Amino acid sequence: MEATFPTTTLSASGLQFTAIEGSRASARDRQRPVVLCLHGFPDHHRTWRLQIPALVEAGYRVVAPLLRGYEPMSQPIDDDYHTIRLVEDVLGFIEYLGCLRVHLVGHDWGAIVAYQVAATAPERLLSLTTMAVPHLRRIAPSPAVLRLLPQQLRNSWYILFFQLRLLSDAVLRKDDFALIDRLWQDWSPGFAPPPEEIRLLKRTFRQPGVAAAALRYYRQLPDLWTRAGAASWKLARSQVQVPTLALTGATDGCLDTRLFDHLMRSEDFPQGLSVRRVAGAGHFLHQERPDEVNAILLDWLRRHDRVEGTGE
Repeated sequence: MEATFPTTTLSASGLQFTAIEGSRASARDRQRPVVLCLHGFPDHHRTWRLQIPALVEAGYRVVAPLLRGYEPMSQPIDDDYHTIRLVEDVLGFIEYLGCLRVHLVGHDWGAIVAYQVAATAPERLLSLTTMAVPHLRRIAPSPAVLRLLPQQLRNSWYILFFQLRLLSDAVLRKDDFALIDRLWQDWSPGFAPPPEEIRLLKRTFRQPGVAAAALRYYRQLPDLWTRAGAASWKLARSQVQVPTLALTGATDGCLDTRLFDHLMRSEDFPQGLSVRRVAGAGHFLHQERPDEVNAILLDWLRRHDRVEGTGE
């Protein structure tokens, strides 16, 4: 049975973003620490459905928006999906919610954006939690680490494929987005998400412009020549000045868990770094092992809570 959550609309960057919440925001909810959750690809905001109840029960206000482009009203006229624009969106969410600071949680593309939010405005975050994607700081200048993990080059075939305009657009949509089913199977071996959730996910991708927007994330990622592209890569190479928890699934078929051994260095996280590997989980570890992930996440958040609105 589909779990339902209240929805709200966030305004940022001149766009509108639908978000699900743990409960309908009341005056009391606005005093709670906010956990802002960012999804990845091929996914949407319901990816956090197994975390939201646990976080709410623990006393947090949870907001999980759709990212830029994942619905018609958040698709910019200029088709700009550089990560610096996504960072601006997230900072706009925090401002719109009326928060001084939030706990930021990101999975996959949400993790990439979250690292860059932390590099841009550490003063707006209580803590950072990322899942499935390591910081790009040490891979951005040189892909040498990939030579140590040749399997990762094979795993990353889809990134190159998505550069093939028209062809990859057509393949993504083919047979009712069968590629989404394949990616989930490859990235989280042995995990079968509920059919109803996959149906709702594909409904998101069927909306006008969503599939094209999702692919533009990948097509604009290697851009080093435009101002937005250069600014995005500058952020990707920046240190993270926020206490950071990074989670990786031991059987991740998208981003080899061993990347975390090579790319996550404590010197790049001056405020502290904790890396946790979740056994028996792949890329969608928060859905595969929700109880374990929730316990780790809640322990982390509690250790980094502060009294909102006081700066203490």
